[in-house]
Amino acid sequence: MNILLIHQYFLEENDPGGSRWNELTRVWTEQGHTVTVLGGMMHYNGKEKIAEYKGKHFVKKQQGAVTIWRCHVSEAYNKHFAGRLWGYFSYMFSSLYAGLFKAKGKFDVVIVTSPPLFVGISGYLISRMRRIPFVFEVRDLWPESAIDTGVLTNKLIINLAFWVEGFIYKRATMINVLTPAFYKALKEKKNIPGSKLIQISNAADFSLSEKLLNDFNRDRFRKEHELDGHFVITYVGAHGVANHLEQVLDAADALKDTNVLFLLIGQGMEKDRLKKLAEDRKITNVRFLDSVPKADVFRYILASEMGASVLKKVDTFKTVYSNKTFDYMSCKKPILMAIDGVSRELVEAAGAGSYVEPENTSEYNRIIRLYLNDPLRLEREGLSGYNFAKENFDREVLAKKYLNYISSIVKRK
Repeated sequence: MNILLIHQYFLEENDPGGSRWNELTRVWTEQGHTVTVLGGMMHYNGKEKIAEYKGKHFVKKQQGAVTIWRCHVSEAYNKHFAGRLWGYFSYMFSSLYAGLFKAKGKFDVVIVTSPPLFVGISGYLISRMRRIPFVFEVRDLWPESAIDTGVLTNKLIINLAFWVEGFIYKRATMINVLTPAFYKALKEKKNIPGSKLIQISNAADFSLSEKLLNDFNRDRFRKEHELDGHFVITYVGAHGVANHLEQVLDAADALKDTNVLFLLIGQGMEKDRLKKLAEDRKITNVRFLDSVPKADVFRYILASEMGASVLKKVDTFKTVYSNKTFDYMSCKKPILMAIDGVSRELVEAAGAGSYVEPENTSEYNRIIRLYLNDPLRLEREGLSGYNFAKENFDREVLAKKYLNYISSIVKRK
């Protein structure tokens, strides 16, 4: 098959962040399929375009066997909410143009992964013009998550977003959702036929973790990065409103009499404020690190005692799986799960860590102290999570399953 993927946040080589689609497309090309990606020019945590893209609207690149057209995204994207909204729309228009006039050849299917939601319009129009099936993927229940976190408040934009959502769901040939809660929400609350829905979840990248598990000097890494003597809990991900990482600062303050050290790796609009807050409160057992390439992320996880998955305490987030949860599992690290709902159910079913009520400092304090006094529990739960993910969430297995679903609608065309 010849596959066209529209993904605003498709990573550059060695970019930090969630690399799910980079890995899916790698597996697909290894299976003999052709993949062209329409990606954005702005990293979701980047402050400006890299020099290579300055003054340009389209740049063609090759990443392994995958062809990528980098499409214009307004540099106002990470400045304020209106800038972010314009960033979404600028990419919607540029990806539509690239899909119609830049990406050459006869495609069999167009896949759009969201958020942002509005790029579904690009996918739909490309599918109509090229007369190919349209697959829409829901990585987040948007606009609900933006409304719940207070990011989206304008009623006009909210109404527009819900209209766009309904329009896209109705016209997609197939919709992939990442969690069972998303599946239930679309089927029961949004009345999407079950025949149109599939579920290919986030997954663990064992290709990288297994290599490092067999070839990583943990003791040396901990000494080089001044982690010796600490009980390290690592959080990897965005530092945004949705994550509400202030709760981690509160937990660190409550645990200042212990050797617990929180490592917060990533970027986001809240990071500078959080660093200033930690400084003002004299919280010394939290360390902020900039985003690092995926291989280094895994090294930090392997050098830690636990991994943390953290989101704001709102009902919408009860429906999501955190990307990094699966990375922690693949590295045999137990998880401190500060997300209720399906993420909590995942960790408890896997025996892979502990749920802590989001934003509840006393629960963070209580649960982490239990681990401090039971080192064998770390090894036991880490191995349990690894085995569970290996059986149920191996990315290579799920990539091939996804491909089979796509192939089925292409054959029906």
